[in-house]
Amino acid sequence: MDFTFTEEQQMLQDTTRRFVSRDYTFETRRQRLAAAREGRADRKVWQGLADLGVLALNVPEEDGGLGGNAIDTMLVMTALGEGLVLEPFLSSAVLSTRALASMGSAAQKESMLPALAAGETVVVFAHDEAASRFDWKAIETSAREDDGSYVLNGRKSVIPYAPSADVLLVTARIQGPDQPGAMAVFAVPRNAAGMRIVPAPLVDGSVAGEIVLDEVSLPGQALLGETTDDAESRIADVLDAGIAAVCAEAVGALDKLLAATVEYARTRKQFGVPIGKFQALQHKMADMVLHIEQARSMSYLASVRCTDPDLALRRRDLSAAKVIVGQACRFVGQQAVQLHGGMGVTDELDVSHYFKRLMAIEMAFGSTDTHLEQLAASLS
Repeated sequence: MDFTFTEEQQMLQDTTRRFVSRDYTFETRRQRLAAAREGRADRKVWQGLADLGVLALNVPEEDGGLGGNAIDTMLVMTALGEGLVLEPFLSSAVLSTRALASMGSAAQKESMLPALAAGETVVVFAHDEAASRFDWKAIETSAREDDGSYVLNGRKSVIPYAPSADVLLVTARIQGPDQPGAMAVFAVPRNAAGMRIVPAPLVDGSVAGEIVLDEVSLPGQALLGETTDDAESRIADVLDAGIAAVCAEAVGALDKLLAATVEYARTRKQFGVPIGKFQALQHKMADMVLHIEQARSMSYLASVRCTDPDLALRRRDLSAAKVIVGQACRFVGQQAVQLHGGMGVTDELDVSHYFKRLMAIEMAFGSTDTHLEQLAASLS
């Protein structure tokens, strides 16, 4: 398969990389982490991404966007992963934008997509629940119809960037006469009465949110689209695009972590020689390269397959990609920390930040073990 990128795609990634290297240094990241922990929001970088045009990448051309595809998203996510960018690009510019583009009514698209592309609003896709245990269909949040409006009750768990969202796209099951029925998505404003967002720090230092919905009353137009037909399959499409995107982010982080480890091995001396001269450590770094190249190939496959209409094939290949990428995250991260010694876990060194981000990625959209089980089931 030919993985040669077009000139426009290469320019897209190069431009994003220049922005990250110029405006998103490691010290900038540490400052933004501290601000996030204190509940302070600064959208300067977010606006910079909007000015770059990447927030419009997944917005259809007819709605004022660039109409990009999964490969374009992969290239941007890889560049953002290299810089450990904290901005909610995955949550807002990939998941939420795709959900609105595929499920939203004409009025919803007109009111929200241009604002997303311009960086004027942050929309977070809120789907995961504590009891689901990586089963994306196991949604207990309910929506009750009430005289033309909807009343939401439930809880969403560990939703990245929820505290900084202007709008939340909440998945729920519309209650039938006896039991919850069709899955649907609702646009819930941040200030909706009855909704609480409790900040929850993640292992990588970013802040997620526990979302509590207690009799949250919404107008009928809060429902994405005019009906719930095909909502479940559309949600699956959004989540599968997220798997491909997070695999690409991992590859960017893995590349930088390897580069930092190789550079350290060239300069750190023991017994009067650089530790990179020791054959045992060379073997470790060679194994790191192998894991990263496998992860890169599977990231390409995930981006190609994430929109495939053959659902069985798509799920099989996405699970395979998440397994290989997850194994690379764990192996490369652990080897990098070990080769750096005690300083590899200190907050002052970027290696520890890459290591923790890779830990978070391994668990995102289903753990390595979960996807390994799904892959085995698909092959049986």
